[in-house]
Amino acid sequence: MQEAFLRAFSSLESLRGEDSKPWLLAIVRNTSLTWLKRNRHAATAIALEDRVEDPSEPSPDPEETLLISCDRERVREALQLLPYEFRESIVLREMEGLSYREIAATTGVPLGTVMSRLSRGRDCLRRILLSSTRLSADKEPA
Repeated sequence: MQEAFLRAFSSLESLRGEDSKPWLLAIVRNTSLTWLKRNRHAATAIALEDRVEDPSEPSPDPEETLLISCDRERVREALQLLPYEFRESIVLREMEGLSYREIAATTGVPLGTVMSRLSRGRDCLRRILLSSTRLSADKEPA
């Protein structure tokens, strides 16, 4: 993050428009991709962070907590199976809440490409989750 903010500060004059969020996210994205290319080994994977729960919401019971945890883990594993471009678009849209335009500005691709990646990525994710559900059902004893 420090490297990204140093880059952002040094290129502050290149900021155009009113919304700086996509501009800053593009710098953070490019900085992290550069770092990964330099430091990442083939077997290393990026872990997705858990969302912080709102403390004002009522706490689920232990069984519900376990089911939620299992679902999160299944989605996390399924996301890891997606091609990078699809995973990136889905994470930016569904987990970070960016608009299609913000995703396009962040990733440097046209708006139509963002829409296509989201659609295709969601389809792939759905298929992966459905196939893992079927596999789990087949493994359970009758």
